[in-house]
Amino acid sequence: MNLFVSFKYLLALDEQRHFGRAALACHVTQPALSNALRALEESLGVAIVTRGRSFAGFTTEGERVLASARRMLREHELLQQELRSSAASPSGQLHIGAVPMCMPIAARLVGMLHDLHPGIVCTLRSMSSSELESGLENMVLDMAMGYPERLEGTRAPLRVVPQYTEHYFLLRRASAPSPTGLQKGPSTTWAEAAALPLCLLTGEMHNRAIVDSAFRRAQVVPRPAIETNSILTLALAVVAGRVSSIMPGALVDAVQGYGELEALPLTGPFIEVPIALMVHESNRLSRTLEAALDFAQGPEWLAQAELHGNLFVASRPPAPPPGKP
Repeated sequence: MNLFVSFKYLLALDEQRHFGRAALACHVTQPALSNALRALEESLGVAIVTRGRSFAGFTTEGERVLASARRMLREHELLQQELRSSAASPSGQLHIGAVPMCMPIAARLVGMLHDLHPGIVCTLRSMSSSELESGLENMVLDMAMGYPERLEGTRAPLRVVPQYTEHYFLLRRASAPSPTGLQKGPSTTWAEAAALPLCLLTGEMHNRAIVDSAFRRAQVVPRPAIETNSILTLALAVVAGRVSSIMPGALVDAVQGYGELEALPLTGPFIEVPIALMVHESNRLSRTLEAALDFAQGPEWLAQAELHGNLFVASRPPAPPPGKP
């Protein structure tokens, strides 16, 4: 029995919560994965998996084995990176999670990082804020890109590396298409946006909470025509139908090839949301993570993040004269 292989199967089962999907993720047959886990149970002398007609979770002992498996696999990866690479030429795995709204920027990050360090093999996953939290705490992720305000007060001590500031835009069909791509319209208010048929994210997503908070500050209640948990749908519904959408600058940047669309900066209120990379503070850094953090704090990358995080830089409106609201 290869202990590290069995541990990888165990972590895949924890992530997938299904024997068949865990086997597919590990590129083995389901019987091979199940047999390896039974052999691990026999070797340790405890039941690890609660079995029924399907996967039913882990036993109390299994949770302890799972936690140890995470630590051992991480130390194994750290040792391999130290033996096979150097600080100047890092190589090895790097696991990054990002909230959906940050995926266009996170994709640029991993692309540029790989160009700089070809030995780094990045795995980038789109995840919810709660999944980022558990991923960092359980050492499934090396770092996460998302909303630091969302992860304040979590059990995991986090190191926060600011990246860019998110601003918001109304995306709608333009009156006439432009051959040069996405058009910029005049500023509009959240109150005006609320009167339109909107395609918005579903309520469980943190970005929807940000949008709803802006509407409340504007003292209006939107009535979405479409709700979705897909960021792609936010844009394509506008392209295909008669709805508008509300998007942060990173997604506006991703649709700049659509000349039939225009983006209008949203004001009243003017929303600014910080986006950051987060790392578990207590984790020993791998060579790949050290290289990624060094790159992510450099002026060249930060300028790119700010540029593509807000294709049309939204300007903060001037403050009202004293005595006026």
